[in-house]
Amino acid sequence: MSDASQPPSSQSLWPDLPTAAWRGTYETLHLWTQIVGKIRLARTPWLNHSWHVALYVSARGLTTSPIPDGAGTFQVDLDFIDHALRISTSGGAKQEFALAGQSVAGFYAAVMAALAEIGIHVAIDEMPNELPDPIRFSQDTRHASYDPDAVRRFFQILANADRVFKQFRTGFLGKASPVHFFWGSFDLAVTRFSGRRAPRHPGGVPHLSDDVACEAYSHEVSSAGFWPGSGAIDYPAFYSYAYPEPPGFRAARVRPDAAFFSEALGEFILPYDAVRLSAQPDRALLDFLQSTYEAAANAAKWDRDALECALGQPRVVRQV
Repeated sequence: MSDASQPPSSQSLWPDLPTAAWRGTYETLHLWTQIVGKIRLARTPWLNHSWHVALYVSARGLTTSPIPDGAGTFQVDLDFIDHALRISTSGGAKQEFALAGQSVAGFYAAVMAALAEIGIHVAIDEMPNELPDPIRFSQDTRHASYDPDAVRRFFQILANADRVFKQFRTGFLGKASPVHFFWGSFDLAVTRFSGRRAPRHPGGVPHLSDDVACEAYSHEVSSAGFWPGSGAIDYPAFYSYAYPEPPGFRAARVRPDAAFFSEALGEFILPYDAVRLSAQPDRALLDFLQSTYEAAANAAKWDRDALECALGQPRVVRQV
């Protein structure tokens, strides 16, 4: 019989999820989020830095938040607890189908059919973004994996990262992004801005318009996030980078000790397992976020006195 009085360990709150163990599901889910995200993209007016396309962590998975539809709105939710896709409208209409057993082509057809059933007709670009060897959504029967346990673990990691990122965001008075999920790169991100313009981005992101990349990086940033991993960093990790990268940034000492600068990515990396196995995972992650931000802000000579404040606390008004 278990002792309910014992608090859960950090390892159970921050679950194990090696990239290799769920790669097929990861690839399929990435493409599903692109379909959902492109629906938001097709209907939402452009917002600086492509913030209008992102998804958000919800209490059950990922959500588009309300999308304009004439005088009303609709919302698409990926529920990673019941493992379903739900569409709901401000007029009360609802559609739902199970995620398991769907290929990308089947998922695309099911989403479009569900939208049409409630009178919403949306055309999207069927080619995936930011991925090698893309296959049109309607023709992709290759990606069809869905491991509910892996997806549930992934959601728990997103929920944890979302909580800590939002706490970190409260310590900044300048322009800062929401904590949001970019479906192109499949990462949860939060970005701080110095307020200064940046040199024009060179573009060249695979399967992404150079105009989009240049608009996204129009201003100087320190950005951090969580990514399930691939390529040179083929494991889940937290990252932090500066654009443009100031001299001395990559040589800065950051916390915790497990963090390092990846020459392959041009970013600081903190392996997710270093956080998961820490005695205080939230503290370890906050240390990484704060120390890498300080590395960027100090190297680029941001006006830190004007941009920063103490971390927020519930029910405590910020002192001015």
